[in-house]
Amino acid sequence: MPYEGDNMTGLRRNNRSACLYALHRQGSMSRKRLAETLKLTPAAVSIITGELIGQGLLREGPLVAEGRAGRREILLEPAPRAGWAAGVVINVGQAILSAVWLDGTVIFSEEAVLPTAADAEETVRTLSGRLSALWTDHGLDLKRAVGLGIAIRGVTSPDGRSVRRSFGALDGSDYPICQRFEAYTGLRAVLANNVRALFAAQLFLARDEEVTSQFFLRCEYGIGAAFAIGGQIWRGDSGQCAEIGHIPAVRRGGKPCSCGKTGCLETIASPAAICEDARAILSPDRTPVLWAQSGGRPEKVTAEDVLDAAQNGDAGAAAVVEGAIRALAAALRSVIYLLDPGKIVLYGRMFDHPYYLAHLQAEVREGLDAGHNVPLQPSVYNHMLENRAAGLLAVTDFFDRGGVL
Repeated sequence: MPYEGDNMTGLRRNNRSACLYALHRQGSMSRKRLAETLKLTPAAVSIITGELIGQGLLREGPLVAEGRAGRREILLEPAPRAGWAAGVVINVGQAILSAVWLDGTVIFSEEAVLPTAADAEETVRTLSGRLSALWTDHGLDLKRAVGLGIAIRGVTSPDGRSVRRSFGALDGSDYPICQRFEAYTGLRAVLANNVRALFAAQLFLARDEEVTSQFFLRCEYGIGAAFAIGGQIWRGDSGQCAEIGHIPAVRRGGKPCSCGKTGCLETIASPAAICEDARAILSPDRTPVLWAQSGGRPEKVTAEDVLDAAQNGDAGAAAVVEGAIRALAAALRSVIYLLDPGKIVLYGRMFDHPYYLAHLQAEVREGLDAGHNVPLQPSVYNHMLENRAAGLLAVTDFFDRGGVL
C-alpha cells in the first residue's frame, strides 16, 4: 500500500485498505480479531467496517465464541460480488478479454486474434468495444466496476500509464494505453507487464505470507520473471527488474532474440528455443524417437514432444533439453545466491512435464550449498491465471485505494 503521509485522508484510506486485505486473506474475522491483527482500536475498526458494510464490500456472518469467557462475536466476511473488474491481456497475436469478481472468480473470458505489431489505437478501440459488449451481455452493473486492468508483453513506463515497447504485440512505442482505454471504456485503468500481472494474481490468490520474498518464473513461449519482497513486486529503477530471459547466455555468435540482442537465455532455454533446436537436428539417426512421433515433419514438433522423446530415450532430444536446462538452472542459481528468495514459483506448461521438472530441480540444486535450500515448485495456479491476472490488477488497485469506487 502506498504511503501518503500522516494526513487523515491517507490514514483512513490505508486503514480501509488494510481491513479489506486482512479479510481477503483470512476469509472471515471478528471485529475484535481484526483490531488485534491490524493494531487498531476497536472503535476505529467499528467505524471502518461499518463504512465497508454500508458499501456492500463486507457483510456480517455467523456468531462465534471469542476468548476465554466464551463471548460470542459476529464474524465479518468479504462480499466478493459487491464489485467486479474488467481485464485485457495483450500478447503477440492474441488478446484475452475478461472480467472477475473481487475474489478473482472469473465472470467471463474470451480470446481475440490480433495481427503481429497491431495498430495500437485501432486495437484499443476494437478491444474496448468488444469488452463493453461482453460486460453488457453478462448483465454487469457498470456502477459496480472497480476498474480495468491491462497486462501487456514488454516494458511499461515508470508511471504505469504507457507501453514503452511491446516487442511485436503493438506497433510503435511510448503508447499511452491507459489513457486511451479510459477514453473508450470510461473505466479507471491500471497497467503492468504481463509476467508481473500473473505474479500479482498469484500473490493475491495464494494469500501467501509465510515467506518474505518470492521469485516467479514464467516459461511459456519465452521466459519471463518477477520478484516480490513482502508481497510487493519490485520493479527496479527502469521498471525491468528480473528480466531473466534476457540475461546474456552466449557471449558471441548467439541466436537473435526478440529484444534485439543476441545470445539471451531465452534463445537457449525457452520452449520456443527447445523446439527450434530439436527441429534443426530432426532425423531418423539423430532423433529417432522424435522423428517417429512427428512423422519426420519439423513443423509438427512441439516442446512437449521433445520432452517426451527425451524421456523415452532419444539421445538427440535429451541433449537439446539438457542444454536448455543447464542454462536456465545456472541463471536460477545466480538468482538464489543474489536475492536469497524464500521460494521460486514456476509457471508454465513446461513445469507440468515430470521429466523436465525433475531434471531442472536437480540441476538447480547441483552446486548449491546447504544454506540455500530454496523450494522450486510449480504454481498451484498453473494455467489458471491468464484470464484472472489483468482483472486482479484493477481489484488490487481498488483495495489499495481503500475500496473507494
